[in-house]
Amino acid sequence: MSEENEEFEEITSDEVDRVVAALESLIESTDSENIRSYLEEAMNEIYFLVYEEEEDELDSTVEACDDSDEDFSEAA
Repeated sequence: MSEENEEFEEITSDEVDRVVAALESLIESTDSENIRSYLEEAMNEIYFLVYEEEEDELDSTVEACDDSDEDFSEAA
């Protein structure tokens, strides 16, 4: 593989929000259930390019806080 293929593109949440909103609008105007299904799948994949990572980070932070809270309650 070349070095160009190994680099990752930074995707902003603003761009993701804009594309998701456009896809939502397109989905609402689409009559075909098959096309709607593909568009919804694409919308979810695009959404998770940015937000899945942030949600995982938040879950990790919450779990770390929960563990430390338990330690304090046991000491009391």
